[in-house]
Amino acid sequence: MKLLFDQNLSRHLVVRLAHLFPDSSHVATVGLDTASDREVWDYAGHHGFTIASKDSDFRQLAFLLGSPPKSIWLRVGNRSTSAISTLLSDSVETVEEFGESEESALLVLPNLDG
Repeated sequence: MKLLFDQNLSRHLVVRLAHLFPDSSHVATVGLDTASDREVWDYAGHHGFTIASKDSDFRQLAFLLGSPPKSIWLRVGNRSTSAISTLLSDSVETVEEFGESEESALLVLPNLDG
């Protein structure tokens, strides 16, 4: 699964998680750093990405439009890049199962340590 990290997440996540999510990218890298949520949604759908974001707007798009693309809503608040990297690393099996699911359009990953 390749992830497209939204502008509210660090570009460093692409490198930190490359071994788990190869071919992932960041919206800034593909010229979408100032794009609307719908533009990011459309790009991800056309290019086979799953969106990873802290933005709840992608949750709404997932419910309204379904997939593709799929969206991972990281409900982590103001956490460090390291903490978000750890959350995604620790959740890799869940993320992969989500990616394989035909029915699911949204995965919510909460901050597990409160």
